[in-house]
Amino acid sequence: MSYQVLARKWRPKSFATLVGQEHVVRALTHALEQQRLHHAYLFTGTRGVGKTTLARILAKALNCEAGISAMPCGTCSSCQEIDGGRFVDLIEVDAATNTKVDQMRELLDNAVYAPTRGRFKVFVIDEVHMLSNNAFNAMLKTLEEPPEHIKFILATTDPQKIPVTVLSRCLQFNLKQMPPGAIVEHLGRILESEKVHCEPAALRHIAKAAAGSMRDALSLLDQAIAHGAGRVEEDGVRDMLGTVGEDHLFAVLDGLVAGDVQAMLAVADAMDARSLSFDSALQELATLFHRIALAQFAPQAIVDESERQRLAPYAEAFDREFLQLCYQIAIHCRDELSLAPDEYAGFTMALLRLAAFRPEMAALLGSARAPVSTPQAPRVAPPPRAAPAPTQAAVPPAPTFSPAPEVRAVPDRAPGNDWHGVAENLSLTGMAKQLAQHCELAELAESQITLRLPPAHKGLLMNKGQQEKLQAALQSHFGRPLRLDIVLAEAQGETPAARTATEKRERQERAIAAIEQDPFVREVVDLFDASIDESTIKPV
Repeated sequence: MSYQVLARKWRPKSFATLVGQEHVVRALTHALEQQRLHHAYLFTGTRGVGKTTLARILAKALNCEAGISAMPCGTCSSCQEIDGGRFVDLIEVDAATNTKVDQMRELLDNAVYAPTRGRFKVFVIDEVHMLSNNAFNAMLKTLEEPPEHIKFILATTDPQKIPVTVLSRCLQFNLKQMPPGAIVEHLGRILESEKVHCEPAALRHIAKAAAGSMRDALSLLDQAIAHGAGRVEEDGVRDMLGTVGEDHLFAVLDGLVAGDVQAMLAVADAMDARSLSFDSALQELATLFHRIALAQFAPQAIVDESERQRLAPYAEAFDREFLQLCYQIAIHCRDELSLAPDEYAGFTMALLRLAAFRPEMAALLGSARAPVSTPQAPRVAPPPRAAPAPTQAAVPPAPTFSPAPEVRAVPDRAPGNDWHGVAENLSLTGMAKQLAQHCELAELAESQITLRLPPAHKGLLMNKGQQEKLQAALQSHFGRPLRLDIVLAEAQGETPAARTATEKRERQERAIAAIEQDPFVREVVDLFDASIDESTIKPV
């Protein structure tokens, strides 16, 4: 006997064995039990979720010799002939190859005749959205008022292409995609019946690759059994699918947490050696960042306890804002992969972007590039309002934020004199940096620093995390524990942000003046009675 593929051998033959469509089964079961039968049904959903299977089960329920029931016997001649695809009163039409109006009219002409064997003549029209407009118009009258012995079951993957006039004449049921857990459970039962050894992790890879389609999952399972010589193992399935294993993805995260760029690049080399898909890797990496973000904001959303425990350390290690940036880097780098010199270069650049935007790693990279100050020439804070000494100007400013004991002498200085330099040198980014730039130093004591923030910028205080980052950066800069206190009050001097805005405005004014005083520009303006668009002038 020839081998029968799993997708056909294990096609559900009753509502009880149908997987993942409980909402549709419940409605149809109640309708059959109460004999409230509509004349036209429309099943919508992606490929492989059970539209045609559900249509055949419904046809059995309507034509079972034991009577109309939600549980057809499956043993009578009508049920067996429907299962075998040879029931004369079940007419299955592929609309993709029968799109013309003449073919639809021929079908409807046959509908007036009484059924030969069954109780109802059931027309199953698959991919109904492929019919032409004329074909839809031809079937409207029959679809609205068919003979008592006719039932229409329409199936489509694209209901948006079906005319509203047809939709309004049908009971519509939307079949959902199969959840991965349901696919894994169903495949496990099939392999147990088939007496095939399998590893649960291998089934999870197949379920993920199936993307919600049970038929695709069964086809992949057939391929996996052949690939593994009768065994379904994780390594074999990963090689067959060319998917990136979790060990590669978590190795990337471990390198990112540890600040080890070389370890991250080693993962790319290992993937390249095995010819794994870098596009899939970026997709899976974005999914992993999404799951970690869920573990941060809503841990209860992750049902699998083992997955929640595995993601918990990464949820604690990554800053929330940085994690959102990681997700954007992954999806944008995947979108730009076709523009890269090659996929390996595109993937490694994505890893380098993750490393470059990690605040801790950026500080480490900056320290590695900065010149090291020798003990004979320590960095000394400049006195307030005093011009720097020539020898100090020759020393390149090191962007490291090591403890500076000599800064402890600043409490005697005027509060506003030194804050501009402090705020500029703090290792901050994003909203925390904006908070420092808009503040003014009010008081600096031995164990406390007080900043004054204008009320117009009080929105910067909504996130407590930014204040904690600023306090940590100040402690690192001054080399001692400091408690940060921010009071809302109008600035008494010029904040760093205000000074930056003033300098920018002055540069813009000088640039505009330079353009307006240019002889050639003045000549053109006079000659053509023109005007200068100041918004297009940018200082250099």
